[in-house]
Amino acid sequence: MGKTINIRRGFDIKLKGAADKTISELPTSDVVAVKPPDFTGVVPKLLVNPGDDVVAGQPLFFDKNRPNLRFPSPVSGEVAEVVRGAKRRILEVRILADRKDIRYKEFPKADPASLDRAKVIEQLVDSGCWQYIRQRPYSIIADPVDMPKAVFVSCFDSAPMAPDMGYVVNLDKENFQAGLQALNVLANGQLHVGVRDGADGQVSDSDIAVVPADRIHHFRGPHPAGNVGVQIHHVNPIKKDEMVWTVNIQDVIIIGRLFREGRFRADRVFALTGSCVNEPQYFQAVTGQRMSTVLNGRLNSDHCRVIQGNVLTGKKSSSDDFLSFYTNQITVIPEGDQPEFFGWLLPGFKKLSLSRTFFSWLAPNRVYDLDTNMHGEERAFVISGQYDRVLPMNIYPVYLLKAILARDIERMEQLGIYEVAEEDFALCEFVCTSKINVQEIVAEGLAYMQTEG
Repeated sequence: MGKTINIRRGFDIKLKGAADKTISELPTSDVVAVKPPDFTGVVPKLLVNPGDDVVAGQPLFFDKNRPNLRFPSPVSGEVAEVVRGAKRRILEVRILADRKDIRYKEFPKADPASLDRAKVIEQLVDSGCWQYIRQRPYSIIADPVDMPKAVFVSCFDSAPMAPDMGYVVNLDKENFQAGLQALNVLANGQLHVGVRDGADGQVSDSDIAVVPADRIHHFRGPHPAGNVGVQIHHVNPIKKDEMVWTVNIQDVIIIGRLFREGRFRADRVFALTGSCVNEPQYFQAVTGQRMSTVLNGRLNSDHCRVIQGNVLTGKKSSSDDFLSFYTNQITVIPEGDQPEFFGWLLPGFKKLSLSRTFFSWLAPNRVYDLDTNMHGEERAFVISGQYDRVLPMNIYPVYLLKAILARDIERMEQLGIYEVAEEDFALCEFVCTSKINVQEIVAEGLAYMQTEG
């Protein structure tokens, strides 16, 4: 049996608006978009032009630096337009979708367990499913020519109001297991899976029976226990010149569909959450769906912030936007732009604090309705010990961040830059009294190390 790991450092942010376990299927919107900025480090080069007819699974653009990485259309239809930004940077490729009968590019059906590693890689690259496989260090799309020391999948999400991955897997269990078999071939048997220990309704060992028992690891404790970076750190840490691949649990399902159905079917289940949502629940929709089809008529306020992702790591969005390539959760919470009488000086039970500044510490199970207010501006970046209480990794977070700011490559390596990604520092940013954009600093550091490395 794999390891049982108790995560002691961290914090569960309990927020109002978690999704009920009901699911609705959204009809495909009239326009669907693929957004190159979703893919860190990719320089897109177009393979289609406005007016071209495409089928689902047909590549729309490729990466200039790695031409074998091609990014497919999630639907069939006509290429409507290419939206560009500053310096003609490609922001979106929009498609007028076939809303009733989606046409698919066909790929060979096969049991991935019966294929060799080269065949699995070939099918993933040809279909565009390779983009779901990400690499640590640097948190970028993996390179098919590399050989990682292991592949990791986290089967639960511990972020605020995160979707219940056990519920999602039960909706498509056979494709999930086929996806795990494909990843096991990629990993040469070194596929590691993290599950929530002892939690009802979560992914269980029986759901992942295709993975050997000694590669299934059980985690207890608060967020960020569900982060794959934390799990890698406690199971098989990354050292210099080593590489690990990671795959999100929903992306495992899409990979499984590729081999069982012989097509790139990019619809996914996401949770619509947050206190501004009338009836938080799950939806099934195609990647690139117009956000207005999700939000219209389902919000209880016009003065709110839409986030693709969770409140800690998500990106600001709007009803005019499109569902991003990796999105599994949409969060809608109140905007916090209203002045507050006496600010943090006014005591109260409704204010969340990790210290005992407010009396809310007497009610540890309280569910909060928080807004986006930062409660302060950026201040001096000092060592306070706050980060260490919420980062369950054997590194010195403040020293690492200052090494990044100083562009000290040797110190960054010594302090663990290769093990982390932005999401691992999200709680540090949440608790930071200095209001430092911690995740932005980590992203800059990873980009700098990749460039200089």
